[in-house]
Amino acid sequence: MLTDPKPRNPLHKREVTFNGYARDDGLWDIEGHLVDTKGRPFTTGSRTLAPGEAVHDMWIRLTVDNNLVIQDLEVSIDAHPHPECVNVIPDMDTLIGQRIGKGWRKMIDTHIGGLKGCTHLRELLTTMATAVYQSIPGVLHDQDENKPPLYLGTCKTWDFDGPVVMRVYPKFYRGKAPQ
Repeated sequence: MLTDPKPRNPLHKREVTFNGYARDDGLWDIEGHLVDTKGRPFTTGSRTLAPGEAVHDMWIRLTVDNNLVIQDLEVSIDAHPHPECVNVIPDMDTLIGQRIGKGWRKMIDTHIGGLKGCTHLRELLTTMATAVYQSIPGVLHDQDENKPPLYLGTCKTWDFDGPVVMRVYPKFYRGKAPQ
């Protein structure tokens, strides 16, 4: 927990949530939701939003297969600062057929980067990869115990040579034998 802050006034709040689902047809849905609000009145174009009113309220649903290839993608932009913001939705379909994995951020940038897309949807998609890995690999690992979970080797805690892998997944431990 953080220490108590100095006196301050709220300016901006971003809430991001992710939910992962196993579908009955064997595919997986990962849903991301991003909401931005301001702590004071905020004027954008000809509108003034009240404190706490959504500047952005955006949803993405990725449907992926067991290989983490995107089979379908749905986007909803329920609140946006400019009418033109929704024009990015059709271009999001260029991600269908792409695989979530190494190079994910670069692939997002290639398909919907810069003027081809929306900064906020790109940010949501970038982080959705983590939700995919939190939702799916454990289930897939349970189906094939001869393959290491996809998250092994992705951070210090899950280092193949480290104590956590040695303790939790000794079969996949690559470090020196304990003495």
